Amino acid sequence: MLWFFLFFLVSGFCSVLYEIVWLRLAMAQFGVTSAMVSIVLSFFMAGLGLGSWLSGRLIRKYGDRVATPALQVYAITEFLIGTSALLVPQELLWGHNFLERTGLSSSGPFYLVSGLCVAVTLIPWCACMGATIPVAMLAIRRSLKIASSGSFSYLYLSNALGAVGGALVPPLLVELVGFRGTLSIGMMLNYLLSLSAFVLSSRSSVGQSSTQIAESARDSSSVSRDPRILMLLFTTGFTSMGMEVVWIRQFTPYLGTMVYSFAVILAIYLIFTFLGSRVYRRRMSKDWTEGRLSWAILGLSALLPLVAADPSFGQNLSSWAESWKSFALGGMRVLAGIGPLSAVLGFITPMLIDRWSADDPDRAGRAYAVNVLGCIAGPLLSGFLLLPYLSEHWVVCVLALPWLCMAIHPVWPSTTQPVSRSNNTMAYALLGVAILLVAFTSDFQKRFPHRVVLRDNTATVIAYGEGRQKRLLVNGVGMTGLTQVTKMMAHLPLAFLDHQPHNALAICFGMGTSYRSLLSWGIPVTAIELVPSVPKTLGYFHADAQQLLNSPRSRVLIDDGRRYLERSPEHYDVIIVDPPPPVSAAASSLLYSKEFYSIIRPRLAAGGILQQWLPEGDPEVRVAVTRALLESFPYVRIFAYNREFGYHFLASDHLIPDRTPEQLVKRMPATAVEDMMEWLHDVEPERLFLTVLLVERSPGEIIAMSPHTPALQDDRPVNEYFLLRDLYRKNGTVLSSSLQTP
Repeated sequence: MLWFFLFFLVSGFCSVLYEIVWLRLAMAQFGVTSAMVSIVLSFFMAGLGLGSWLSGRLIRKYGDRVATPALQVYAITEFLIGTSALLVPQELLWGHNFLERTGLSSSGPFYLVSGLCVAVTLIPWCACMGATIPVAMLAIRRSLKIASSGSFSYLYLSNALGAVGGALVPPLLVELVGFRGTLSIGMMLNYLLSLSAFVLSSRSSVGQSSTQIAESARDSSSVSRDPRILMLLFTTGFTSMGMEVVWIRQFTPYLGTMVYSFAVILAIYLIFTFLGSRVYRRRMSKDWTEGRLSWAILGLSALLPLVAADPSFGQNLSSWAESWKSFALGGMRVLAGIGPLSAVLGFITPMLIDRWSADDPDRAGRAYAVNVLGCIAGPLLSGFLLLPYLSEHWVVCVLALPWLCMAIHPVWPSTTQPVSRSNNTMAYALLGVAILLVAFTSDFQKRFPHRVVLRDNTATVIAYGEGRQKRLLVNGVGMTGLTQVTKMMAHLPLAFLDHQPHNALAICFGMGTSYRSLLSWGIPVTAIELVPSVPKTLGYFHADAQQLLNSPRSRVLIDDGRRYLERSPEHYDVIIVDPPPPVSAAASSLLYSKEFYSIIRPRLAAGGILQQWLPEGDPEVRVAVTRALLESFPYVRIFAYNREFGYHFLASDHLIPDRTPEQLVKRMPATAVEDMMEWLHDVEPERLFLTVLLVERSPGEIIAMSPHTPALQDDRPVNEYFLLRDLYRKNGTVLSSSLQTP
């Protein structure tokens, strides 16, 4: 049994590693949209469920006819899973190339075709992952002299522990060896599992025959055929994964948008799932009665995020400059909010599957598949039907409601033993506490008395403040304010053009200030924004919003900016890219990488200029972005705005001329000058340009900050993965060996 524990420890690690990396690779190929993320995760889970159900069914029908040792079948599945590390990236690329030929835009047909590409890519390999538990259960039965007890929960426990490592370690591996290198490590681990299982199978003696084992399973008095167990399994999966979608929005204001933030949420969920499963394994031999008290505990646990995410309990809100102290405090909120529910579900889920299956691989496979169906349905309901219309507070209440209702009227107790009056009293007391939590906690948005709140399936958007102090928050993280730098993003590259501009493109809408400044030049402007609610706040920040949006020169599209450029036939004189802050935001590297610039370059008109904004980052990030631009464009100029606030990168296929402030102003129409000076009444426009031109930095000067850092690429997102070098820097050590140019 120890061998099987080790197998599933490593297997759980690899499964989460693949899930994290495959999701990121799919985002690079098909777009960073909520719909695409949901498609990838849904098909990942669908593959697990299909593999679990199908393998169990095949074992029931053919298990006693197959001479191949079950452990060798398990070894084959692990070998196939390892092979997926090589093939999935290529398959996703093939799907991307196929979609490019179709010319589909972000619409129903696009998501249908891309979904089919993702399904064909992921489902077969994920089915192999899902098949491992039923196959291993069969191997355990055949290898042991007596029928095992609770083999599903044993494997589930080991798998959950390995998954904790799968949540925490891959971000460190990506920083060191990139996404593909991380997949290679997962592949080697799966191949090692496969080899070990083959060796072990050759040394194991066969105990009972599969026919005897199947018969013992059917005759086992512990088998439960109550279909309500399957209903509960569906609901536990539905609750856990549906809650995860809400947790991301609830705790992002306190953790930020770093990859480490999502890793912490996932790791805490898995750690407490493991602890709950461990408690169940220890209590297996004891009677356990589900009743009113059990469901009241579960329902109350589901409501604890309301307390943990309430802004009244501390004010450690995320800002552009991520603070590790603030991050740690946010982690404590997550621990208190999701830990208890995760532990309770970690206890109940394997218990129900053990009870339904009684170690029969077929029944275990079916039960696990039903649980996975709930895991698919929960996020879809939360993300697309509830969160666009309800606050996070009320979505949590909706997801907790089934368990609270069961506490009032239990579906059934698992045994006929009478339930004590004290248990019922405690259950009603917990229900009273649950009502208090719902009534006296509030959402993050309540922190802002003057606000506009909009919701969609991507994010919760808050616009608040007055005058020049207005701010925009997306999922509680500050995006931008009414700052002069966003105006300069438009006016600087347009004034440097050698010809009169004919059009412009802005990627990332924000408050709409850059989009508004581009329109002041009297040219057609296209703006691309990922979050549907963000452009709807334009009127809160700018009084002329409706006039701008109604202009025949204006076009605002909800899309992934990178994917829009891939399929757009249009050429632009100026393209502005202003990725969401902070510079370490998850997936932001897709708007800084060499691959992205290779997409932009053909979309620039002759003599056109790319303006790339880079918020202040560490030296490695600045160098990585500089190298990516230098390796993509022959001409690059860099201006440090206000010395330390951030950098304007101008890149072009043509020489970007030297111009004086006076020459730049002369190239601007009067409406553009008026827009640029809208918030500055005591400064001349020439003086404003001078403050930018005086702090120009040469590319060589930037690269000298960290000469060994390679160009930022999709596979090596230096800006997002920085923990190890940050730790080394604080200890006075330079982590250069891991950042060498290949």
